[in-house]
Amino acid sequence: MGPQPSSAADVADGLKTCDYLADEGLATAVFLAMTLNRPLLLEGEPGVGKTETANALAAWTGGELIRLQCYEGIDVAQAVYEWDYSRQLLHLRTAEATGGATRETADALEDELYSERFLIRRPLLRAIAGTEGPPPVLLIDEVDRADDEFEAFLLEILSDYAVTVPEIGRFAAATPPRVIITSNRTRDVHDALKRRCLYHWVEHPEFEREVAIIGRRAPGVSELLARQVAAAVAAFRELGLYKPPGVAESIDWSLALGRLGAAELTPEITQASLGSVLKYREDQQRVVDQGIGGLIEQAIARAG
Repeated sequence: MGPQPSSAADVADGLKTCDYLADEGLATAVFLAMTLNRPLLLEGEPGVGKTETANALAAWTGGELIRLQCYEGIDVAQAVYEWDYSRQLLHLRTAEATGGATRETADALEDELYSERFLIRRPLLRAIAGTEGPPPVLLIDEVDRADDEFEAFLLEILSDYAVTVPEIGRFAAATPPRVIITSNRTRDVHDALKRRCLYHWVEHPEFEREVAIIGRRAPGVSELLARQVAAAVAAFRELGLYKPPGVAESIDWSLALGRLGAAELTPEITQASLGSVLKYREDQQRVVDQGIGGLIEQAIARAG
C-alpha cells in the first residue's frame, strides 16, 4: 500500500527523499489528499513545481505514475480507452484465411474482437483498473487546456472512479488512485470539479528554499552561485515579465552556468546565458533595458 503518513511533516520528509522540497501548505494539502482519498487540484504559474509534485509523490509511494496530458480537443479515445482496430482487422483476416469466419462462428468471432485482448487502455482506464501494489498516481496535467465537455466527463470519472466500456462492462477501482490535477489557470476550472477536489495554490518558493532546491537539483553548482541565481531570478520576477521564470528555469540556468564554468554571476555571463532562464524575447529585452549590471549587483548583494 505504500507509506501511510500520519502528518504533513511525514509527507514533507517523504517528498524530500525524492529531492522535492515542499512547503508546509503543499505538504498539508498532499497529506489530506492521501488520507481523505480526494483529488488534489494544484494551480499556479508555470514552472513552480506542480507536475513535479506528482512525480515525487509517485517515487515516494512506489505507485506507478500515470500521466494524462490535457489539450484542446482531447476526447475519450485519448483519455480512457479505444479499440486496436488494426489488430482486430488482422484477427478477422486470419480467421477468414483459416476458415474460422463462418456464419456459425460469427457471434463468437465478434465477441473475440471486443474483448480485453484488443482493448487499449488509456491513462484514466489504466489508473482505475489498477494493478497490484501501491495505488498509482494519476497526473491530470494542465486541465485548463481541455474543453469544457472533457472537464464534465472528468468530473463523472472522479466521482465514482469507474468507467463503463459498453462491449465489456464496468471497470471500478478497488483502491482509488492518488489524483493530482494541475492548472496554469489560463481559464477557470469549473466549480463542480473544484468541489470534488482539495485545492492548493502553488507559489514561487521563498528565497532560502529555492536555494536549497537548486542545491539538490544542480549538485555541481556552488552554494554561492546557487544563492546568486535564486536572487537574480527573484529580481526578474519583480519586473512584470510576460513569463516570469519558475523553479525549473532556476535549475536550468544553474546547470547552464555550471557547464559554462561560472563561479559567480557577472553581467557578461548573465547576458550570454539569458536564454536558459528567460524564454521570451520580450522578457529578455526588458531585462536588458532594465540594466543587467544593476540587477546582478542587487542579486549579489542579496545573496550575501
